[in-house]
Amino acid sequence: MPKNTDKTEAEQKHTFAVLVENKFGVLAKVASLFSARGYNIESLCVGVTQDPTVSRITVVTSGDVKILEQIRKQLSKLIDTIKVLEMDDTQTAERELVLIKVAAPKDKRSEVLQIVEIFRARTIDISTDTLVIEITGDTGKINAILELLRTHGIKEIARTGKVALSRGAKTLEGLKS
Repeated sequence: MPKNTDKTEAEQKHTFAVLVENKFGVLAKVASLFSARGYNIESLCVGVTQDPTVSRITVVTSGDVKILEQIRKQLSKLIDTIKVLEMDDTQTAERELVLIKVAAPKDKRSEVLQIVEIFRARTIDISTDTLVIEITGDTGKINAILELLRTHGIKEIARTGKVALSRGAKTLEGLKS
């Protein structure tokens, strides 16, 4: 049976790394760009780089080739943008940090702690009925632990969104605009 490549491509998530000037309002301009064109932001993470005048935005979105090219071009046109790179999943080191508050009454606590240990997560808070768990990893690892913890009753989740760097010697700063 032939694959519907248009649908498959549209459903794929893509990660952009964007270097921008670290100043007031730049993040709002980036978010407005997506909003004005009807593009969804799946994940957004921003922080200052080794140069305090530059911030790095990691944004995850989805779309077909044409939409992704349009996003890249529009991001590049923003006056405060220094560089834009669409990250290649096969050449990218990526992680996400998640805090999970899960129900853990005394009679079920050992089961939850076993899951924490298996995933190399950490328990960072214990109360009489809940645990707060910290985990870092790729999307697959995060989704796997969440699936197992759902059966115990997830009370709250806080996710950072994906952060990513190119593998090897290549750096975003070293790329030509």
